[in-house]
Amino acid sequence: MAEFDIARQTVIAADPTRILALIDDFHQWIKWSPWEGLDPNLERVYSGPDRGLGAKYSWKGNRKAGQGSMEITSVTPDTVGIRLAFEKPYKATNQATFELRPVDGGTDVTWRMTGQRTGIMTMLGKLMDKLVGKDFEKGLAKLRAEAETKD
Repeated sequence: MAEFDIARQTVIAADPTRILALIDDFHQWIKWSPWEGLDPNLERVYSGPDRGLGAKYSWKGNRKAGQGSMEITSVTPDTVGIRLAFEKPYKATNQATFELRPVDGGTDVTWRMTGQRTGIMTMLGKLMDKLVGKDFEKGLAKLRAEAETKD
């Protein structure tokens, strides 16, 4: 099995605590997730705490949205760790991490996913980085727009 590490980053003109609040609360993902809108009838179930360590989110949708779950496994002021389990269209369990680092003009945010490539994903290799990377870039752009919006 081949390991993979897909990461994208951006700088967001907002305080890390504002960005963290959009990441460690799965209810907020509707505002910025790149996968929102793939299935207008997506079934969502939230469980555990509303936010932070132990918060869980599962989804079930059409072929594009698939089925799976996420659980927040760690939270610090500068990182959020998430166990990501896909059930459909393929089975896989990966680790997602958001890293937040204050920089001049805002916060440097890196979205990373690591895991093992199995089955068909082994053959897709670099294509997987390109496809998932494009989703991460779209999500980070939406996260930036949401975090930079003044209330």
